[in-house]
Amino acid sequence: MIRVLIADDHAILRDGIRSILESQEDILVVGEAEDGMKAVERVKELRPDIVLMDLSMPRQNGLEATRFIKSNYPQVKVLILTQHDNREHILTALRAGAVGYVLKRSGRREVLNAIRQVFKQGSYLPGNVLEEVLEEYQQGGYPQRNEEQHLTDREAQVLRLTMEGKSNKEIALELGINPKTVSVHRTNVMAKFGVRNTVELIRIAAQKHLVEPDLIQ
Repeated sequence: MIRVLIADDHAILRDGIRSILESQEDILVVGEAEDGMKAVERVKELRPDIVLMDLSMPRQNGLEATRFIKSNYPQVKVLILTQHDNREHILTALRAGAVGYVLKRSGRREVLNAIRQVFKQGSYLPGNVLEEVLEEYQQGGYPQRNEEQHLTDREAQVLRLTMEGKSNKEIALELGINPKTVSVHRTNVMAKFGVRNTVELIRIAAQKHLVEPDLIQ
C-alpha cells in the first residue's frame, strides 16, 4: 500500500485529489496539509511514503517544506504537483530534493502513474518536464570533467550526451565506440553520482549547482 500525504492550500483541490487516490486499491491517503508548515508536521506524525506537494502555499511554501523533509526524513519521497511549468521552478524543486514533478493540468492517469513510479523506482519526470530540463543543459552548457565526481573525459562525454536524451546506441555512434562500452561508462557515471537512472542524475546535477535556476519566490 502506498501511503500518501496531500499538501495543497486549496481545499477543493485536496478533495479532488483525495477522491482520485482513494479510488485506487494500492493507494491510501493518510492525511492532508494546507501549507508547508502543516505538511512538515504531518510528515513527522504520519511518516507517509510520498508527499504530493504544491509549491505555492502560505506560511511555508512547498520548496522550503521539501528541503526540510528531505533533510530530516530522507525516506519520505516528495512528488511536486503544481501549476508552475517553467524550468526554473522545475530545477529548483529537484535541487531541493523532490524526486518527481507533475503539473496540475495533467490527467488522472498521469498523476497515478507518477505516484506509483516514485514509489517503485524512486523518481518520475514526464516527457514535457524532462524536455525543459534537458533544454536548460543545451542552452547553459554541460558539465565537463569534474574533480568532485572524478569523471574521466570519456565519462564526461557520455554524461553530456545522456543529458541530451540520447540512447546508448546514439552515443556509441557519435563517439565511435561500442554500445556496450557506452553502457559501462554510463553505469560508472551513475555510480559516481550515486544515482540509479537519468532522472536521478538530472536531480543530483541540479543539486550540485551544475545548473543555477533562480529560487522560487
